[in-house]
Amino acid sequence: MTSMSKEFDLGRLLAERGGERYELHARHLNHQLPRMLHTIGFDKVYERAEGAHFWDADGNDYLDMLAGFGVMGLGRHHPVVRKALHDVLDASLADLTRFDCQPLPGLLAEQLLTHSPHLDRVFFGNSGTEAVETALKFARYATGKPRVLYCAHAFHGLTTGSLSVNGEDGFRDGFAPLLPDTAVPLGDLDALRRELNKGDVAALIVEPVQGKGVHEAPPGYLRAAQDLLHRHKALLIADEVQTGLGRTGAFYAYEHDEGVEPDLVCVAKALSGGYVPVGATLGKDWIFKKVYSSMDRVLVHSASFGANAQAMAAGLAVLAVMRDEKVVENARVTGELLKSRLGALVDRYELLSEVRGRGLMIGIEFGRPRSLKLRSRWTMLQAARKGLFAQMVVVPLLQKHRILTQVSGDHLEVIKLIPPLTVGEKDVDRFVDAFTAVMDDAHSGGGLMWDFGKTLVKQAVANR
Repeated sequence: MTSMSKEFDLGRLLAERGGERYELHARHLNHQLPRMLHTIGFDKVYERAEGAHFWDADGNDYLDMLAGFGVMGLGRHHPVVRKALHDVLDASLADLTRFDCQPLPGLLAEQLLTHSPHLDRVFFGNSGTEAVETALKFARYATGKPRVLYCAHAFHGLTTGSLSVNGEDGFRDGFAPLLPDTAVPLGDLDALRRELNKGDVAALIVEPVQGKGVHEAPPGYLRAAQDLLHRHKALLIADEVQTGLGRTGAFYAYEHDEGVEPDLVCVAKALSGGYVPVGATLGKDWIFKKVYSSMDRVLVHSASFGANAQAMAAGLAVLAVMRDEKVVENARVTGELLKSRLGALVDRYELLSEVRGRGLMIGIEFGRPRSLKLRSRWTMLQAARKGLFAQMVVVPLLQKHRILTQVSGDHLEVIKLIPPLTVGEKDVDRFVDAFTAVMDDAHSGGGLMWDFGKTLVKQAVANR
C-alpha cells in the first residue's frame, strides 16, 4: 500500500486559492464565461450546497431552479448517494481492468431495464452526448442506413455526431462539415413520411419534451412516428437525457404517449446523482447483437471510463432513492402545482404569454404586450437582441430574490424551470412569490429592471 502524499491538501488549496476562481477561469479556461457572469451579475461565490439550495459566505440561501442543467435530480449531496460513493471507494475494487466482468454495471443495467421492459441491453458511457453518439452509431449499423432524422430546435449534445442532429444553428455554425442528417419539424408526420420514402433513413431521434423552449411532442406523435419508422425499417431513438428519470412526472417522458416503445433510449444527467458523470444507451437485444456480432467486434464500441465503479454505485443509489422517496410522484404533483399557479398569472400580466411543460420541466414564455408604453420598450429590446427580456427576468430573480433560473436557449423569450425533483410546496411558494414581484416591477414601467434592460441592449449592440 502506498503512503499518503504529504504535499497535497485539498482543503488548504481551496482556502488559499479559492478566492481566485474567476481570475483562474478567465486566464486558463473559457474566458467568456466569467465575462458573461460579470455582465449579468451572476458572479456569485457559493460556499456550500444541499438539496435544492446554495449558501453564500454571508449565510444567504439561494433556491436552485436549474439543477445544474438537470444533473442534480435529487438535489445536491443526497446522503444515500454520498454514502454509496464512500462505500465504493472504501471497497478498493479492482475497477476498470477491462478484462473481467464487475458486478455493478450488470446490477445497474438490470435496474434501469426494469423501467423499460421492452428493452434488453445497456451500454454505459460518461455523458448525455456519448449516449446519443452510441445510439446514432448503433442505429446506423443495425439498419445499414446512413441518415438520421432529428427535430428542428432539438438539442442532443455538442460532439460532432450529436451536433449533426442538433437543431440550433448557433451551435452548428463554424463546425461543418457534419454528418448528412436532416431536420424535420416536431410533430409533422408528413415531413417524416417524405424523408422515410427516400429509403436511406436509419432513425429519428427525438426529445419527448424539447429542452430548448420546452416544447412537447403533440399527443400521439411519438406512437405514429414509431409506426411509420418501423414500416420503413427505421428506428425510434428517445433522447431522455434531460427528460428521463422522473423529470416530467413519469420515469421516462415517452411514457406519456401510450404505446410508445423506442428502439433506443438515451439517459444521463440525473443518473449521476450529481457526482460522477455517467451516460447510458438502452436498446433492443437484436440491435446490440448486430453491433457486437462476433468476438472480433467485442470492442467495436467502448468507453475508457464507461461503467466505472463510482458511476455505477451512484446510479444504483439514485434509483434506490427514486423508488424509496417516491421522487417521480413528487415531480408530477409538485410540477402540476407549480405550473397551475404560474398559469394563473397569464391573464394578470400582459408580458406573460404562456406557461407550458410537464412535471418539473416548465417553460415560461414572454410575449409582446398590448399597452403602448410597455410595447415600445419590448420593441427596443427585440430590435437589439431577442431573448433580452427573459434575461431581464432571470437577473432580478437571482439578485433580489436569490433564485437561480435560466433562459431556455439563445434568442428565446422563455425561462426554463428544471429544479431538483425533490422540491416541495414551500419552494413553489417562494418561486411564485418572487416571480410575481418581478412581473409587478416589469409592468410598473420603471425601476432597476428596465435600467438593466438598457445595459443589456448596449451590450448586445456592442457584440454585433
